[in-house]
Amino acid sequence: MKQRTIKKEISIEGIGLQTGEMVRMVLKPASIDYGIQFVRGSTKIPAKLEYVVSADREIILEKGRVRVRTIEHLLAALACFSISNLIIELDGEEPPILDGSALGFVELIRSIGIEEQEEWQKVLTIEDTIRIEEKKRSLVLLPSEKFKITYTISFDHPMIGTESTSFEMNEKRFIEEIAPARTFGFLDEVEELRKRGLAKGGSLENAIVIDTNGIINKEALRFPDELARHKILDLLGDLSLLGYPLKGEIAAYCSGHSMNIRLANMLAERIKNKDRRIKIEGGEKMIDAKNILGILPHRYPFLLVDRILEMEKGKKAIGLKNVSINEEFFCGHFPGHPVMPGVLIIEAMAQVAGVLVLSEPENRGKLVYFAGLDKVRFRKPVTPGDQLKLEIIPVKIKKKVGVCEGKAYVGEDLVAEATLLFSVAER
Repeated sequence: MKQRTIKKEISIEGIGLQTGEMVRMVLKPASIDYGIQFVRGSTKIPAKLEYVVSADREIILEKGRVRVRTIEHLLAALACFSISNLIIELDGEEPPILDGSALGFVELIRSIGIEEQEEWQKVLTIEDTIRIEEKKRSLVLLPSEKFKITYTISFDHPMIGTESTSFEMNEKRFIEEIAPARTFGFLDEVEELRKRGLAKGGSLENAIVIDTNGIINKEALRFPDELARHKILDLLGDLSLLGYPLKGEIAAYCSGHSMNIRLANMLAERIKNKDRRIKIEGGEKMIDAKNILGILPHRYPFLLVDRILEMEKGKKAIGLKNVSINEEFFCGHFPGHPVMPGVLIIEAMAQVAGVLVLSEPENRGKLVYFAGLDKVRFRKPVTPGDQLKLEIIPVKIKKKVGVCEGKAYVGEDLVAEATLLFSVAER
């Protein structure tokens, strides 16, 4: 999906849940790759995990001595619309609580509209089961082509007990089924919370309050499982701090903010360590064969890249080559025992590097020539039916020359690697 922001500036005012003070919030469009940032005075606080200082009953971000808090409902609404770039100006510590759900934020954003931007978002795909447990609580991530959440709550309270709900998430479903679900609490906790300086703005207008006899609000539950749905809302807001939309299934049992953030930090660590149980997809546009023809001069039978799966300008390119028995070179290499020539695997790497370099505006229409090869190694043979994944990492790129590290994989197996030296020239 493309990166997104809002079409124009908009503001809203209301009471803060924790402080009980009136606060004004202004949402402003932001440029490509800006991210989501809270602004208080001259301080900008990115909505990122590294700024989380508390995940007890709310999410608190802090930079220097400036903090923002109770941001999870707003972040869930932004995640619903896949908004990746936004400026959030606050004249207090927290966004207004509104009615205790995300519905007010959803309606605010819908009133001004979404603007798609030129660059592409990255998506975090779950490739294998990931689980965390803590006492009787758990969070499990499972591979799936869809984004699905199943949430179960269990309270030792006569009016709640165990409650479970499940949704395949999309924008429409979030707006209709999740966004209206309100935050909740217990009457016997209110006094203790206020002694701790919390929930000063809480009321029956912005929270479901439960005592031993049931819900004391005049308004009935909006859904029979509203409490579990609100937990899904919190989970979406918390995980958005990871910075990537998720593709996979989540099964949650009694998790709260602290466990949600613990899971997000675990995923962030695995991204950093390039753990193959998760995968980052997208970034810039996934370039297909038709678009590759507009970048590279190569043509049949010497075009050896079928698709660019991922590309970050000046940082990385990942290409795909489907190896077919119909390739011309298999006629003579070798009859009865087809093996892809190693030099063509290196050539395929070089073509991915060529797409990376020639995609830059200043290099459009130019040519990339081999200038040298170093540290070439062939690890395993490549045969018909294999799918080559070609990874290119620039080491040094100047105006007319450059060096890249290239690796070729079939599945998880490294089949070839090399250091590629090249020059850029006019046609």
